[in-house]
Amino acid sequence: MKFFFSAGRYFALLARVFSRPERSRIYLQKLFLEIESLGINSVGIVAVISTFMGGIITLQVAYNMTNPFLPTYLIGLGNRDSLILEFSSTVMALIMAGKIGSNITSEIGSMRVTEQIDSLEIMGVNSASYLILPKIAAVVLMFPFLYILSVFFGLIGGLIVGPSLGAVSATDYINGIQYAFTPYYVTFSLIKSLFFGFLVASVPAYFGYFVEGGALEVGTASTRAVVNTNILILVFDLILTQLLF
Repeated sequence: MKFFFSAGRYFALLARVFSRPERSRIYLQKLFLEIESLGINSVGIVAVISTFMGGIITLQVAYNMTNPFLPTYLIGLGNRDSLILEFSSTVMALIMAGKIGSNITSEIGSMRVTEQIDSLEIMGVNSASYLILPKIAAVVLMFPFLYILSVFFGLIGGLIVGPSLGAVSATDYINGIQYAFTPYYVTFSLIKSLFFGFLVASVPAYFGYFVEGGALEVGTASTRAVVNTNILILVFDLILTQLLF
């Protein structure tokens, strides 16, 4: 298996994934299971990381505002826009690629090397759609929710850390996160989250589905999946920023 995936093979797999399901009720049941496994179980790490990063960004903005003529409410504004535009969408997607992506690759890869996928094919089941489609749907549905959650906890982190360490008063910070708010920034990042969610689910699924060998190769495939997903996230971040701004 090459380090970078084959685009032709990837799109051929997606064509099988999005073919008509045999039994929609089973797919719906799997969807809810994947939402819990891949989405709900990621809420904790998103909340913790976002809270600390919100506090860190607030301190960094405060410590770099050396000009006394700059109003202190800009600290809250800087934290808000950093979270909304980049951290809670792109950086959080990179983190989720490591958590969710490696999980998907190892699960599907283990089924491949133990011949469970071959058994599904023998029984006439479209294994690509049955195994991958619920995961893609669950991650795409959950990513906007995780993005909103990340922004919220990041702002709370800044509100806790900034005033407690004397970097900015609570009043100025709250005024800053309300000042000159642009709703399109949220729309833009939500669109990015949908794209990133699709990448985080589909690329690791590709590496897991086509893994060859044993347990060692499954671990290697997980690493390759995370690296490729991260690269694609950054590429699409650049493309979407150019197209949507």
